[in-house]
Amino acid sequence: MNRQNDKCLLFFVKYPAEGQVKTRLCTELGVGTVISLYRNFVLDLLYSIEKLNINFEVCFHPDRAKTKFVQWLGDKYSYRAQSGKDLGERMKNAFLRTFGINFTRVIIIGSDSPDLPADYINLAFSALLTHDVVIGPSDDGGYYLIGFCKKAFLPGALEGIGWSGKSVCEQTIRILRKHKCKVYLLPQWYDVDTAADLKLLLQRNKNTSFIKSATMSYSKQYKLEDKLNVRL
Repeated sequence: MNRQNDKCLLFFVKYPAEGQVKTRLCTELGVGTVISLYRNFVLDLLYSIEKLNINFEVCFHPDRAKTKFVQWLGDKYSYRAQSGKDLGERMKNAFLRTFGINFTRVIIIGSDSPDLPADYINLAFSALLTHDVVIGPSDDGGYYLIGFCKKAFLPGALEGIGWSGKSVCEQTIRILRKHKCKVYLLPQWYDVDTAADLKLLLQRNKNTSFIKSATMSYSKQYKLEDKLNVRL
């Protein structure tokens, strides 16, 4: 397997149903608007991933939603159900399965950062040529990306983490360093979970190429920034 084919990106996505995605935004924007917004997050990230010309899979949740995903996103993607009782177990199982089919550099990203720079994904894969693990810290204390090289995969780094807390990244790095893993930290980026997060996304992209994205177009069409009753 050459250097172009030994890497795989796993894109973790939830099906956009009521009560399942971006629930903290629903109070200000309403359920229907939030579901549509999340759909645009996913479309924008897929667009960025496709431009990289790398192996990737859409790892969907819940595990019986494949038909809905194909109806939504089309049949051109490789789909794989997430399996496990919590996020950590689902990521662990996804890594194990993907390493088991001979990929040697694997990263996982979620769908919370629609304007994630594609360069960060390329940098993550490059980092795994010289490091055991790569992590992209997010501003809320979690991470927007995690990746391992096959020889250094440590399942324990995804176990016993308080996934809803503000120290997910810190806990994970502590475990990795305890096991002497060589960790590469990407630049910090931003998850969009709250009204303040969304307002920051809209404001920081008024003069970037992301202005043409599905997320920004939808937000402009429905005047979402005007509806966000938060001050930054």
